[in-house]
Amino acid sequence: MISIIACFTGHRPFGLPWGYDETKESCLKFKKDLFDILRNAIIYGIETFLTGMAEGFDMIAAETIIELKKEFPTIRLIAIIPCKEQEKNWKKSQQERYWKIIEQCDQKTILAEHPTQGCFNERNLYMVQHSNICIACWNGKPSGTYNTIKLAKKYGLKLRIINPKTY
Repeated sequence: MISIIACFTGHRPFGLPWGYDETKESCLKFKKDLFDILRNAIIYGIETFLTGMAEGFDMIAAETIIELKKEFPTIRLIAIIPCKEQEKNWKKSQQERYWKIIEQCDQKTILAEHPTQGCFNERNLYMVQHSNICIACWNGKPSGTYNTIKLAKKYGLKLRIINPKTY
């Protein structure tokens, strides 16, 4: 039996309608819908989820999988970390959130010892190459998320795109 693996790609807070304020009604609705989408993905057969651990969608999706592990304890969450200390320049609250998620991941893969200009693109390529499905939060504008979606299409992944502007 082939394992079904999904990777997440999406905007950082500045590309999301609610920014860093996840208490806004639009974000709460988004999170509820994402929970339902990911629950259905697990029922469909996705067993493993890869997160790039960036601020914004990556961390929201990872937290959703952690919540879903209560109902589906066999699913796996793997952090694909582009480089050590990727979070070092973030706000303290975001750094704490990052480490709380990391502690609950089933596996961590660090791709580079030090930050490089291309380490985030390398992380995105790694996730696409190790997945069957790409779940994207994309607002329709050119971005790193869009580049990852193009990669996913090139590698023949199934795509599920969620537009955050609809919230």
